[in-house]
Amino acid sequence: MKFENSIYFSQLKHHKVVFPFGTYYLFDNYIIAEHTEEIHFDWPKIKEISDYLIDFYGPNLKIGHITNRINHYSIDPNLWYKFNKEYGFVIASAIVIYDDFGYRNATLEKQFSTNSIKRCSSLEEAIFWMQNLKEFKT
Repeated sequence: MKFENSIYFSQLKHHKVVFPFGTYYLFDNYIIAEHTEEIHFDWPKIKEISDYLIDFYGPNLKIGHITNRINHYSIDPNLWYKFNKEYGFVIASAIVIYDDFGYRNATLEKQFSTNSIKRCSSLEEAIFWMQNLKEFKT
């Protein structure tokens, strides 16, 4: 389910940003990413969104990342390591998966990340988990 079609779209304060490769919803402590069908999410795209997030949140940002896999696309899982070395502002990630193929891909990505990655079966589960991370509790 797209974030815009969920009950959370009208309930949660967010800022929507549309890129050629996907739509991002920015919240206080986390983002939701919905990538375009069949794109390859490569380093230039990661750099573009990362630079935007640094400009939006500031240079000391620490956020969570929810990927809402409503579409199929590819990503080199080794980029998790490069991202963490270059930027390192994502505290934890949740991947919302809707089929077995998505589950297998999320499992592979989980093996390449140094951060916590939770595989979720619904957007509601991912949002609840992200909102309750101890790192965001003050």
